[in-house]
Amino acid sequence: MNKVYIIHENMEWTKHLIDRLEMLEVPYEEWDLSEGLINLSETPPPGIYYNRMSASSHTRGYRFAPELTDHILNWLELHGRTVINGPEAIELEVSKLKQYFALNKVGILTPKTIGAVGIQNIIQAAKTLNEWPFIIKHNRAGKGLGVHLIYSLEELTEYLNGVEFEDSIDGISLVQQYIESASGKIVRAEFIGGEFFYSVEIESNDSFELCPADNCQIPNSLETNRGETIQPVKFKIKENLLTPLEIKAYQNFLTENHIQVAALEFIRDAQGKMYTYDVNTNTNYNPDAEQESNTYAMLELASYLKKKLAQENTSN
Repeated sequence: MNKVYIIHENMEWTKHLIDRLEMLEVPYEEWDLSEGLINLSETPPPGIYYNRMSASSHTRGYRFAPELTDHILNWLELHGRTVINGPEAIELEVSKLKQYFALNKVGILTPKTIGAVGIQNIIQAAKTLNEWPFIIKHNRAGKGLGVHLIYSLEELTEYLNGVEFEDSIDGISLVQQYIESASGKIVRAEFIGGEFFYSVEIESNDSFELCPADNCQIPNSLETNRGETIQPVKFKIKENLLTPLEIKAYQNFLTENHIQVAALEFIRDAQGKMYTYDVNTNTNYNPDAEQESNTYAMLELASYLKKKLAQENTSN
């Protein structure tokens, strides 16, 4: 019997999908590609393959998991297997520069960005950008790690020569225009099967680490005037955060790049201009926000995979 094969390197981020597949009685098998091999003389089993490889795998000790996944995905497509988030998705997942190229190609606005290798070139990039403050970030990162807001050339030089600076795993640092959110929030637009599912508004004033998964939340409690400790609501699913034309533009981008499941993050400035700055093809969903809105993306994703598997079984 055909199955859904889940390609991943992080069970903490995969178990929620597995729970929903089991609920819907969808046969599945997980392929943990934190390490492994690829045998070109073998033929992959028939089924539906869903790629959930993450750009942040190196932060969990799996430096070459995306590279292995890239080759596995090409091997699957060579043999005519149905792949959800195939080679194009992994290529964009691990490079923000390539994300911006692809977004700009279809007319989607991104912040001004300069890629640089080496400390002196990062400094030159800041001088060339000449916008203060600016953001410095890793070309290949994940979870918002390695993102810093820099206010001056002196601060940048001190940061680059200090113990806090850590180079991107691919050696490319991005010097990027800082877009100040008029509301202090950013938005993730979630797409499943190429269709818009929901948008989540995220409080961003306190941190650049905006991973929505339940196991990478950052404690940030507040104390009331009565001495009680509460947790602020950082993620909230809301309607009407994108116009129909903006949703259509994102759908065109996903179609152009053969991506079926993704989250796109954007900021609106004080003039209402929308800047897209991240494409996440290994999207996670915040459980508290979903429970509050009674909307469950992993259930929708499992239903989508079930439908694709049924289509595969019918065509064979």
